[in-house]
Amino acid sequence: MSTSAARAPITGVVITLNEAANIEACLVSMARVCDELIVVDSGSADDTCERARAFGARVIEQPYLGDGPQKNVGPKAATHRWVLSLDADERLTDEAVAAIDALSLADTPHDGFALRRRNFIGSRWVKRCGWYPDYCLRLFDRERKAFSETRQHASVQAVSPCELDADIEHYSFANLAELFTKAGGRFSTRAAKIMYLKGKKVNACSPLIHGANAFMRKYLFQRGFMAGLDGLSVSLSAGVNAYLKYAKLLEFQRDPQVREREDFNRVW
Repeated sequence: MSTSAARAPITGVVITLNEAANIEACLVSMARVCDELIVVDSGSADDTCERARAFGARVIEQPYLGDGPQKNVGPKAATHRWVLSLDADERLTDEAVAAIDALSLADTPHDGFALRRRNFIGSRWVKRCGWYPDYCLRLFDRERKAFSETRQHASVQAVSPCELDADIEHYSFANLAELFTKAGGRFSTRAAKIMYLKGKKVNACSPLIHGANAFMRKYLFQRGFMAGLDGLSVSLSAGVNAYLKYAKLLEFQRDPQVREREDFNRVW
């Protein structure tokens, strides 16, 4: 880890849960531009923490608080003003490293910098379905900005962000099976629980309508049809996720036995 003479030092932060397969590659990537590494772990049962410590990262053990609150733990403990936040399955490209190294962070008017994200299934980069360019604000001034406190899909709300002409890589799904199992499993269940706790009401038509809309948006309007089988699969997965999210919510509303067996205190 070394600091470029052209910029201020950066703290890299990653939140983890059972990321032993990813954490080392993520930290190697971040160490190219970061002068401090912090891993915020929410109770990994594998050796994620041991691998992170062996690489030189400081590990903070924190039970999961939800996306935004969890991602704010590391920046609050950071030594440096500027924070680079990546997920464990994300990596900086050579272009991203060069773009960050070229920044003059000590006197920039910007409070955050966004990078395009390449989303992968296996080793296949999916460029349609709204998956690219998927700008994500990852580098920010922690003294001025932080992640929103929302517990799902949190982001940094910068006032004067800058989009860098560089990408990060996101190895979000190992294969097509994982694409569908995540959509049909914890993603849709968590979303259904959140909606139920917020008091959202749906009817028998809601699952079909939302499922069809999600598929059509990805496949037609975001041109998934131009990405072959992967584009069709991403679109179908989005439809399945939306359908099950509303179907599960409807089930919570209608079936007290199912509702009683669900632990709504463990949404996250």
